[in-house]
Amino acid sequence: MQKEFPVKDLGSLSFFLGIHVTRSSTGIHLCQAKYVTDILHRTKMIEAKPAKSPCPSGSQLSKLNGESLLDPFEYKSVVGALQYCTLTRPDIAFSVNQLCQHMHHPTVTHWSAIKRVLRYLKNTLHHGLFYSSSNLQLNAFCDLDWVGCPDDRRSTFGFAIFLGNCLIFWSSKKQPVVSRSSTEAEYRSLAITTNELFWLRMLFQEIQISLSKAPVVWCDNVSALSLAANPVYHARTKHIEVDYQRKSPQPRHHSILHLHSRPNCRCVHQGIVFSSVSISKIQATSDFIPFLLEGAC
Repeated sequence: MQKEFPVKDLGSLSFFLGIHVTRSSTGIHLCQAKYVTDILHRTKMIEAKPAKSPCPSGSQLSKLNGESLLDPFEYKSVVGALQYCTLTRPDIAFSVNQLCQHMHHPTVTHWSAIKRVLRYLKNTLHHGLFYSSSNLQLNAFCDLDWVGCPDDRRSTFGFAIFLGNCLIFWSSKKQPVVSRSSTEAEYRSLAITTNELFWLRMLFQEIQISLSKAPVVWCDNVSALSLAANPVYHARTKHIEVDYQRKSPQPRHHSILHLHSRPNCRCVHQGIVFSSVSISKIQATSDFIPFLLEGAC
């Protein structure tokens, strides 16, 4: 590139846009410790008591909870900063997703929820993403919190996609429609996850990277897996077909498998986080999936 463009070699990357990059013989660790510390100082939470989870188990924020904040500017500013933190902290994705839904009318209860997230970040200041050399196998994990929003009863779903042991893609967001059954909601979540997985697969083909095996989608809902695997059931689900049958997660170029939930954790949108909060790094392996949605085991 130096022959074509005027560039300057600054050496190995160590810090970029608030993200620390630490290299070792085993891989690369990404974290935002300095950025989080600045947020704690700005909100005067640097001396706050640390928390072990980003939100209490079963937490549901409503627009009717608490009195309105006199000055919502600080709320919006901090939530925006927390959104940037999710670049390396997928474990707060669900909590930040809940907070973002109340930007138009924040209350005292919502501000308390922000403080809980900040206390958790203080306790896990140096957590982040860890990337190491691994195989080229795509694994996707999806789950959801059925009718979890007390205001509109829409479900919140989340997925995490791993390339080998490395977490490369994740999301936590509300579904656009209200689902009348958990099977319908799980099926929608499975369809969206399959679409994202297919997009990644096409991207790898375009840049000429061959995957070692067919991608695998993991889901913990047996009914949704049966619906995806057996087209006979589709005749009974025309109300779902209008939205998602065209994007049906039928296993053609990938596999859809059942994932048993750990007994000591609740599945993603019912609150899966990594049970060992004492670790200093989030290592993106299949042992750390259930984290996108709520915050406590």
